[in-house]
Amino acid sequence: MKKEIPYGLTLEEVEERKRKGLVHHNTDVPTKSIREIVRTNLLTLFNFLNFGLALAVLLVGSYKNLLFLGTVLCNLAISLFQEIKAKRTIDKLSLFSKTKQEAVREGKEVTLDQEEIVLDEVLHFYRGNQILVDSEVLAGECLVNESLITGEETPIKKEKGDQLLSGSFLISGDCYGKCIHIGEDNYSSKISKDAKYLKKLNSELMISLNKIIKGLSFVVVPVGLLLFWSQMRIPGTSLENAVIHTTAGLIGMIPDGLILLTSTVLAVSVIRLSKYQVLVQELYCIEMLARVDVLCLDKTGTLTEGKMEVKEVLPINKSTKEIATILKEMGASLVDDTPTMEAIRKKWAPQSTWNVLEVEPFSSETKYSRVSFKEGDYYLGAPSFLLKKAKSTIDLDDHTKSYRVLLLAKKEKGKLIELAYLLIQDKIRENAKKTLAYFKEQGVTIKIISGDDPATVSEIAKRVGVDAYQKYIDLTGVDSATFPALINQYTIFGRVTPAQKKELVLALKEKGHTVAMTGDGVNDVLALKTADCGIAMASGSGAARSVSQLVLLDSDFDSMPKIVEEGRKTINNIERSSSLFLVKTIYTSFLVVFFLLFTIPFPFEPIHLSLTNLVTIGIPSFILALEPNKERVKGGFLKNVLLKAFPTSLTIFLLLLILEGVAYLLSVPMAVTSTIAVYLVAFCGFLHIAYISYPFTRLRLTLLVSMITVFLLEVFLLPKLFSLVPLNFVQCLLLLGGILLCLLLFYTLHTFFNKWVLKKDKK
Repeated sequence: MKKEIPYGLTLEEVEERKRKGLVHHNTDVPTKSIREIVRTNLLTLFNFLNFGLALAVLLVGSYKNLLFLGTVLCNLAISLFQEIKAKRTIDKLSLFSKTKQEAVREGKEVTLDQEEIVLDEVLHFYRGNQILVDSEVLAGECLVNESLITGEETPIKKEKGDQLLSGSFLISGDCYGKCIHIGEDNYSSKISKDAKYLKKLNSELMISLNKIIKGLSFVVVPVGLLLFWSQMRIPGTSLENAVIHTTAGLIGMIPDGLILLTSTVLAVSVIRLSKYQVLVQELYCIEMLARVDVLCLDKTGTLTEGKMEVKEVLPINKSTKEIATILKEMGASLVDDTPTMEAIRKKWAPQSTWNVLEVEPFSSETKYSRVSFKEGDYYLGAPSFLLKKAKSTIDLDDHTKSYRVLLLAKKEKGKLIELAYLLIQDKIRENAKKTLAYFKEQGVTIKIISGDDPATVSEIAKRVGVDAYQKYIDLTGVDSATFPALINQYTIFGRVTPAQKKELVLALKEKGHTVAMTGDGVNDVLALKTADCGIAMASGSGAARSVSQLVLLDSDFDSMPKIVEEGRKTINNIERSSSLFLVKTIYTSFLVVFFLLFTIPFPFEPIHLSLTNLVTIGIPSFILALEPNKERVKGGFLKNVLLKAFPTSLTIFLLLLILEGVAYLLSVPMAVTSTIAVYLVAFCGFLHIAYISYPFTRLRLTLLVSMITVFLLEVFLLPKLFSLVPLNFVQCLLLLGGILLCLLLFYTLHTFFNKWVLKKDKK
């Protein structure tokens, strides 16, 4: 029977709908423009402070003291580059690809962009098409895969009057449909509309850095004014000296290098992960995955490849060779593109040597396919539908628990004769079992949330070694208010709706878990957005990709251990290196408060801090932050860093107070006092590097020796650039005394903290 071809809309009707605004449009979340990105990164309080200080130094003509600005500019450049790159990536990942759509207007087929489709448009769908807009079938029939929408993989037959959901795919057939929804009214848009907000990452690292910057930023302005007033009160002090010393104090308080370190190290991690075909869309999500203790998985695309495979053939009345010949001929004749048929074609390459009389494709109603050859009439489908009330020759009960069982039968004299049973399974990803074993070793709990039948998912979970795979539940009609109780009782949740997926993730987060979620469909969008870290498969829905922080470009779940290890290395090392920056921030803040109370010149110029920061903070922090480190991320970032930095900061503060007192009693010139102070800060900085580097590796020891060497070369070769003066014998003795006192204070304070403060904190 020839399929009726609808006439479609007239051009006048199309124009009328356009005038009324009844045109389909992209419903993705708009990203920030490049102008907005530049503005938000440039116009920050942090940048205003640093540029203001640079302007003050510039106005008094002390150009060499502008070196600190290099760190600020580097940080700005990295932030802009990463965010603009992420914007461009997200822009490419729209809900649907910029695909063309066949339509019928005035009886003629035309090709349209999705933004040209109007309401009531007659569209032509055929095998391989993705449905762009909700439509109603007008003529023809097809098999549709709605797994990206509902999570259910079973193909669904669509006939005249049935609805085609946006986001689904035609796997076979050919039909015409009328567009019934546009824009936000589409089914896929309604599912993902709640995901259209800018999600703030729950990053311990980012929150801690913001606390430090915001706290210091609000303090710096009033403290700076008071310090400038205090320096101006010193007899004989010029405006230039007051500005330079005030700037030095404020620069020391702001851990600008810490922001640069974090941005740079995270950017390096992004580059490393790209080698594993992982796209990082938000820098700080690397930390979130390093802290994850619950991983929620969808079955398809993670545990399985979304494909089927023939595991075994059970011959009944034919030899294996004869069965293979029949299936080869059927594979060539049938147009079905179902996962089951693809598995059969992969096992037995299609061949077309028999004479085909009639073909009946798979139907969700009959549950079988049929091909009538001159050589015989063969059926392939569900045993229960083909045999009806007749009993199978073999016991299928044990097989149906683990396999999808198909019967190959031949019709002779009006009766079906069993030829063979095919045992078919979802194809498990090659390293899925190994990957899940890794997460088990790392103490990460696995939860499987799927739109499929929970019993089917349980069998797959058993095959890949998921603990408590037998604890599963069908969530059809289950109230989300019960989820907080259910989330600990069950491992597998089946027949889950998109809204329920989100509620399950929320229930886990409310119990204090850090949750990662993997998914590939529109039905996963809400959960991916809600999770602390959303991980999408590139082969899935564009909506899923666009709301996720990580995208597996090769759709390979086996990359996950590498991502977790990279995250742990990055965050643990940033935490260790951050203590170097906060040492400077803490002791400088103490010094600023002290010099506010007493009319004494501040001992440093900005160039002094540039010298010590380079060799005791800048270079060491970057090298140490890139070391291998597989330890699990534990505890709060800010608390861990402050506890490591405080003893060294207190050592430097007390040391410099004693130096100021001795210098006052001995009438040591200010330039000499500043020079000795620089040497003592550098020495204490090297001690701190040694402390956080223990136990030493070849890299760490080489780093320490190299930094000491660089410092000595700078001191001896460029003393004028760094405003250092020569020391006489007595002044050298004063320096030696300071070094010995530094060793004593450093050892005493760190011993006290390790024995009492850190020990108490661990309890």
